[in-house]
Amino acid sequence: MKISGFTFVKNATKLYYPVKESILSILPIVDEFIVALGKSDKDDHTREEVLSIESEKIKIIDTEWDLEAYPHNTIFAQQTDLAKNACQGDWLFYLQSDELVHEKYLEVIKNSCQKYLEEPEVEGLLFEYRHFWGDYKHYHQAHNWYPREIRIIRNDPKIHSWKDAQSFRKFDEFNNSYEDYSKKQGTEKLRVARIYAWIHHYGWVRPPKLMSAKTKSSATTFWGRKVAENELKTMPEIFDYGPLHKLKIYKDSHPKVLEAWMDKFDWQDQLQYEGKRNPNRLIHKHEKLKYRLLSHLEHNWLKGKQIGGFRNYQIIREEKNLF
Repeated sequence: MKISGFTFVKNATKLYYPVKESILSILPIVDEFIVALGKSDKDDHTREEVLSIESEKIKIIDTEWDLEAYPHNTIFAQQTDLAKNACQGDWLFYLQSDELVHEKYLEVIKNSCQKYLEEPEVEGLLFEYRHFWGDYKHYHQAHNWYPREIRIIRNDPKIHSWKDAQSFRKFDEFNNSYEDYSKKQGTEKLRVARIYAWIHHYGWVRPPKLMSAKTKSSATTFWGRKVAENELKTMPEIFDYGPLHKLKIYKDSHPKVLEAWMDKFDWQDQLQYEGKRNPNRLIHKHEKLKYRLLSHLEHNWLKGKQIGGFRNYQIIREEKNLF
């Protein structure tokens, strides 16, 4: 059995992505790691960061992002596919460059890959998620945050990244266009096994100024450079995470490979740990009454089961005794 790791990335050091730590977190259990490296800005050092790992497993594919051909963040899916198509493994382990796996789950993941290798009906493995917010102690368990997602898929040419690369689908026909990455017709949800392993998502743990820079970058990849110009003018220079004391507290450890990265945490004085939100800023989605009520209902009455929500998979295997 061979496992390939893969990701896409651009301007990681400039926008505070722990891409090196992300790769290192699963490097022990993969036989290769493919990185689709987009042409970054001159003041970015993503290539040097990736190469500093000094592993023969890592292979870089140089790319250029075409935001006009792939708008609405489908450029992420197109870049993900470029890395995926270069993988040689039986299983393909996808991590976005702000996602890490704790070392305590590596054996579980590898064993699951071996367990389902000869069960072709299982097309992917489903992971649980922790979405950290503001710092490394607070995370979301709100209705608007996806609780689990596919991160390992079979090496099947019919499987492609989908929409903004959060997930995957199986396609009857695929022509590598924006329309393909956006459509539901002619596609199928993957049949997956839900495994007892978590992805730690750190995409919303950045210094507030760099978090604002990241949101502006996301607006550009979604709307395109020209359309996004007016929206960028209205975005604040310093991101306001809002009151953190209403979020869940994380009491376990973080991946060891993230320890040096976490030592750079120096923006606690810019965070709000008590009190009410600033009424002069736009409200975050998780702060809206609708989502607060749904979240309360799901976690206090429905044992974590979501009402509706994004569910781009079909669970056919599950270690029920572990959850």
